[in-house]
Amino acid sequence: MGQYEMMMARQRKWMFYLLAVLVMGAGFTPYVRIFLGLLLGSVISFYNLYLLQKKINDFAEAVAKKASAKGLGTISRFAAAAVAIIIALRFEEYFSIIAVIIGLMTSYLVIMIDFFVFRNKQ
Repeated sequence: MGQYEMMMARQRKWMFYLLAVLVMGAGFTPYVRIFLGLLLGSVISFYNLYLLQKKINDFAEAVAKKASAKGLGTISRFAAAAVAIIIALRFEEYFSIIAVIIGLMTSYLVIMIDFFVFRNKQ
């Protein structure tokens, strides 16, 4: 397994751990709205992370084959984030909109933490 594949696997594993913590927070704390908002945003963020990693893989393969490379799917990731916001606005009694927005940023936080941790190990 190459270095990029190991990095992708680590990031997905960290996101699963974070999602598990958010599920426990929603189940065992009195802050259900906040944790459900964080969970909704983080699930969409995890989906966006998966899409980004898949598109980057496809892009790298196209460049290696000297073929025409497609885009990185920015519109599909924006659409997924918009769906999360619409769900949070529609069901305000269950989701905190601020927590959803913070949750949407979790994959980028995981990417940065993974970068700094891995860089310090080298």
